[in-house]
Amino acid sequence: MTEYPSLPLPSLPPRVAESHKGDFGRIVLVGGSRGMSGAISLAGMAACRGGAGLVTLAVPDAILEVVSGFEPSYMTVPLSCDAEGRLHGSAVGQLERVTAGASVVACGPGLGRSDGVTACVQWLYRTRTQPLVLDADGLNALAAEPDGLAGAAGPRVLTPHPGELRRLLGDDGADASIDTLRERAIRLAAKYGVVVVLKGHRTLITDGVRRTFNSTGNPGLATGGSGDVLTGLIGALLGQGLEPFAAAQLGVYLHGLAGDLAAAAWGPISLIARDLLEYLPAAFQAREPHG
Repeated sequence: MTEYPSLPLPSLPPRVAESHKGDFGRIVLVGGSRGMSGAISLAGMAACRGGAGLVTLAVPDAILEVVSGFEPSYMTVPLSCDAEGRLHGSAVGQLERVTAGASVVACGPGLGRSDGVTACVQWLYRTRTQPLVLDADGLNALAAEPDGLAGAAGPRVLTPHPGELRRLLGDDGADASIDTLRERAIRLAAKYGVVVVLKGHRTLITDGVRRTFNSTGNPGLATGGSGDVLTGLIGALLGQGLEPFAAAQLGVYLHGLAGDLAAAAWGPISLIARDLLEYLPAAFQAREPHG
């Protein structure tokens, strides 16, 4: 396995006594569809637990009430949807309004796949100048177009698992070794000027120049919703002032550490994504004891 230097972990800036919620980021998360309301809700709750000042979930109107019921700490905004409960292409105008005042945007959890979803994601990628975190079907929407990562309007953090990375690369690459995928992830990050988080055992974080492996985490994290928690967490760290590579590096570390603490309490077999939310405060305390 290719080894990269272990880079020092970043830290969040200290919170001063005169702080207010606007100081810690206005995060807008775009996602969800009928049958997958939990994904965007987990991402929203993770953004709250990750320290974001204000969190808004922009979701298809069909699931607004379900998503609102998960957590009273975040706000919700309805978006136009199709008959299947997925984003409609006409939601672009609504997205323009809801993201206008955001400091960070995250997109992907639970979106599903459709032409309307693809149109909305590609619009976000090419027009929003704020940092944008992309996961899951947000990545698949970009992969639907040749050279879909070109034309980013601002900083971008992509969080693919190996299958999603292969789709972004434009080939199946099913026989590629993990070392090969990591090298291709580094080249992809360099080519498009993005941060890539290649998820898996010893997750790789790279911006094409810097590259490091994560040291936390366990097999219990291989469960539905775990990646959605990471998306919201990285978004929250971006909102608190970390640059994209640092936010990705610290987010992956804290996510894995929360998973380790949860596995120590419950075992890796029984670990579910919601457990990560319960142990994120302890992970922050272990890493940022004075935060």
